[in-house]
Amino acid sequence: MQSAGRKAWAGSYLYAAVYILISGLVFFTAFLRLSATTPLAAACFAALLSFISAALLFSMPRGAFSSRTAAICGFAAVAALLAARVMFFDCETSDYTMFLRPWTQFFRENGGLAGLKYRLGNYNVPYLVFLALFSYVPVSELYLIKLLSVIADLFLARAIAALVLKTSGSEKRALAAFVLALALPTVFINGAAWGQCDSIFTALALWGLFCALDAKPIRAALLFGLALAFKLQSVFILPILLPLVFSNRLKLYHLPLVPAAYLAAVSPAIIAGRDIVETLLIYLRQGEGGTGSLNYNSPSVFSLPLGITEPETARAAAIAGIAAAFLFCLALFALLFLRRNRLGDKAFLLAAFIFACGVPLLLPHMHERYFFIADCLSLALAFAMPQSAVIVPLVSFASLTGYYAYFTHSWLILPHWGFLALFTALLSSLAMLASESKT
Repeated sequence: MQSAGRKAWAGSYLYAAVYILISGLVFFTAFLRLSATTPLAAACFAALLSFISAALLFSMPRGAFSSRTAAICGFAAVAALLAARVMFFDCETSDYTMFLRPWTQFFRENGGLAGLKYRLGNYNVPYLVFLALFSYVPVSELYLIKLLSVIADLFLARAIAALVLKTSGSEKRALAAFVLALALPTVFINGAAWGQCDSIFTALALWGLFCALDAKPIRAALLFGLALAFKLQSVFILPILLPLVFSNRLKLYHLPLVPAAYLAAVSPAIIAGRDIVETLLIYLRQGEGGTGSLNYNSPSVFSLPLGITEPETARAAAIAGIAAAFLFCLALFALLFLRRNRLGDKAFLLAAFIFACGVPLLLPHMHERYFFIADCLSLALAFAMPQSAVIVPLVSFASLTGYYAYFTHSWLILPHWGFLALFTALLSSLAMLASESKT
């Protein structure tokens, strides 16, 4: 057995070396095809992608590479999926032209990191730090922004693989989950085509969940805090903290680490000179000028043809949605509390998905990307509990209805069909949670 293990380990070294050489050449060629990439920048980008992806693949348990076929297919699939992403790096969206590019240009004109002292946009500090750093690099910020998102895709895929290994115990399933996470349509589009950063906070949140399940509570709390610092949408999964506490996966004294990590993450702006109160409360501004509609291409309950046109009625409906989400969380807390002594790893994975799906499903003013965490957790669930595999296409279908509307400014499928798909997935997961927490 030890000899076989050493052979598997040695084989994975060889596969990693070959992967770095071949993928590096493929990525270099792909980057060179982009209109504003110099050979030096293309080589740097290719080397970065090759080494990070190889390191994350090599960090998989050795049993994942016990089969030569699995190892070759896994490395080849990852290389192909990353190369395909590069081919979308020239795609510019309105979010990039209206926000990300002007913000990076602002930092370029205001001293880079020193520009963090100014109030800019409504993104939180950690992501703006990256834009400030990009302002020092004489390369198209479009490519740097997308490269960051693609690297985050890799760490997200590794987090999903870690959750699959923790909940299923299968090393081969973990490797398959890593590859398929990179192939999820919404993950692919979100970073490579759209240039969004949802993979960053989702990766942090899922690593936080993994650490909580793996008896690493301090790391878990810090990672959840960092996730919150990157994007407010991490609140869709943060309710899982309470069940983790009353099941003793976390202690109450670990929870202050969440705001501590948040404070550390936003401190660069405070150090640069921005007002501390304004910095800490930046999320309160995110609704300014952006709550005129009850729904922004999302498959939430407000995608249903409710016939709401009057402002007063819309405000009442928004309050009702917030109240419904709050009550939904309370009901789930009650269920999990009553069965707290019977909650295994799979039950927590289910509960995390239910929060990430059910909360934005009920809230007003949701955007098409706000089910991203649910998309990713659905894949982990499918490998942990094969009977839940139908949830993956349901959630992906729902999200893609909104993605299509964003990119084409038209509806291929009306969003209320997405709501029905998510509602079906939510009911199925609730039924599985009720069954799983009995065992």
